[in-house]
Amino acid sequence: MSHAAVPLPALALAAVPGRRKKTLDLAQEIERRGYAGIYCASFGDGVGLSHSLAHVTERIPFGTSIANIYTRHVNDYAQTVSMIHELSGGRFRFGIGVSHEAMNRRLGIQGGKPLREIREFVAGLRGAKRVGDLPPIVMAGLRTKMVALSAEIAEGVVYANVSRRHTPKSLSVIPEERRASDDFFVGNMIPTCISDDLEAAAAINRRTLLMYVNLPNYRNYWKEAGYVEEMEAIEAAIEAGEQDRLPSLMTDEWLSDCTLYGPPGRVLEGLEGWYAAGMKTPILVPSSASGGQFKAFEELFALFDAA
Repeated sequence: MSHAAVPLPALALAAVPGRRKKTLDLAQEIERRGYAGIYCASFGDGVGLSHSLAHVTERIPFGTSIANIYTRHVNDYAQTVSMIHELSGGRFRFGIGVSHEAMNRRLGIQGGKPLREIREFVAGLRGAKRVGDLPPIVMAGLRTKMVALSAEIAEGVVYANVSRRHTPKSLSVIPEERRASDDFFVGNMIPTCISDDLEAAAAINRRTLLMYVNLPNYRNYWKEAGYVEEMEAIEAAIEAGEQDRLPSLMTDEWLSDCTLYGPPGRVLEGLEGWYAAGMKTPILVPSSASGGQFKAFEELFALFDAA
């Protein structure tokens, strides 16, 4: 595959306080350029941003990636997502997940049995009365059991920060006919930094993933993906209170497998690898080594304009 043949990916958006209107303008530009979708990250109000996207865009698919099932009552979610689904003409996907124990604890939320509780949430959503039609439900996937459950009860799976080389094995728990269906969404949020300065771009992605290596569920996933030595070293540093050592323990091999960074050709080659691994909708989460969110999008647009 030549770089020119690489399909346009989807992009991640988050509405930062004070820049929300500018974010909607950016969404319209993403649609105009023909990207595969817009997916709203879990920080910030992704549901609220999706509601606005229903009004300011016309054609592009969009969704949450993801909404925490514990932060709102299931009936309240059902009312809201049905409205977004209707207003958007069916372009919205409701991405849901159980988040992580540490994050939920900071919100005063006590999760319990993720598989059981997300199953109950989906049943409650579909059983809500007088809400109208519901959008497709996409479940956050990481560990194998949750990925398999997405094929059983949802219309898709969306990963974040996962291993490219492990992706075919992860997707193998989804029945092939389900995985191949146009009605089943398969996406992954991929931290992306485009820069001719390879080390500067790598440093940005390491900073992006610093929060995630502190989460036990992610470390267990990366061990499953083959990065046992790296994750055990990171756990030892966390246990010793040596947070400043973590970036040096996040190896280039691991970082290149889970993120995209560096010069344009290297990023495009990595994106080709994601498609080859079975990722139907890569969702690039852009950062910049020389500016903020909007600079990152400028660099990303330039990448595909030149491809």
